[in-house]
Formats: sequence, structure tokens, C-alpha cells
Amino acid sequence: MTDLQALSDHVAGALGDAVTGRAISFGELTIVVERSRIVDVLAFLREDPACRFISFIDLCGVDYPGREKRFDVVYHLLSPRHNTRIRIKVETDETTPVPSAIPVFPSANWFEREAYDLYGILFANHPDLRRILTDYGFDGHPLRKDFPLTGFVEVRYDDQQKRVVYERVKLQQEFRNFDFLSPWEGTDYVLPGDEKAAGSPPGASAAKAT
Repeated sequence: MTDLQALSDHVAGALGDAVTGRAISFGELTIVVERSRIVDVLAFLREDPACRFISFIDLCGVDYPGREKRFDVVYHLLSPRHNTRIRIKVETDETTPVPSAIPVFPSANWFEREAYDLYGILFANHPDLRRILTDYGFDGHPLRKDFPLTGFVEVRYDDQQKRVVYERVKLQQEFRNFDFLSPWEGTDYVLPGDEKAAGSPPGASAAKAT
């Protein structure tokens, strides 16, 4: 396995100011790069003999709504030759697109569509940036931290119209009353055997009497 510290120094030295941060944790190297340089960085990691990260494993989004650049786009690559993994991160906001990784790794296509669908992250020069998991008319991006747990619409089959219809979510009650006597939500009765924990050990009184 490649020495991760040596790999980190090699990548940082070769890419210069394109790398803005790096760390080694849990046996994996993570580098943070400038958003505009992500394609160059991926190409270097794929082609450089000391790297050869030729296998594109995953691309995902992470939402930090308290940050000015609220999204991380995270890339995971594998080098079969060196038996090493690497994680690359870039930061972006809701309106600034990240250059698409498709020119370097064509398999990034559907991963970028998923990040767009679920987080609203934009990718520049993507050939077909549209939703992939939700419906085309879906409102919002369901993995954002500020997306309501109930969603905005609900779907049902209307027997009269003989089709699926979309309706705004209607909450019938603002608060839920919990029944803590229900076996599904907690109990206040003592299960057989538990009474021993609150009292004296069995036979203690008899032993004192004798």
C-alpha cells in the first residue's frame, strides 16, 4: 500500500495552489481543491504514475447550510495498482456550478445528476443535467438540510380520475399526542423479573429471620 503521507506531499507539490487542504484520517487521504481546478486535479490523479486513480467509485453531496458555500462535492477514487483510495472535496454554493468530471471519468454522469437532483448542486458542461431519482416536476431537493420532512406534495391514485395526482401536503394535526402506555411507545408496567432490580435479593428476609 502507498505511503499516504508521501502521496499527499507528491500531490500537493505537483498541483500547487489547486490544493487548499489535505488530511489523513482512517487510513485514507483527503484533499480539498479549488472548484475551478477539479477537472485538472482528477486528470492528474488518473494519469500520474505515482497515483493511477483510474477507478471512479463515487460522487456525492454534503450540505452545510450554515456556511456561505453550503455544499461539499466529494469524489472517491481507487488506484488498483497501488491499492489506495483518495477523497477529493470541493466547495460550492447554490448558484455556482462545479465543472463536470465527465471529460475525465464518463461514469460521473449519473452521480452528478443525483447530486443535482437531491441537493441542487449545478455542474457546468454536463451533457444531460436533469433529475434522476425524483419526478421531473418535483419541488425542491430532498437531501438539503432545510427540506421539510413532510415534503411539499403528496402523491396518491385518484380512483375517479383513474390516474396519479399530486396534492399539497395537508397536516391534520399540528402536534401529535403520544400514548406512553402503548407497547410501541414505552411502558410503565414491570416486566416479569424486573421487580428484582428494585427490591432486596430473593431470600434476604428469610435469611435475617433465621
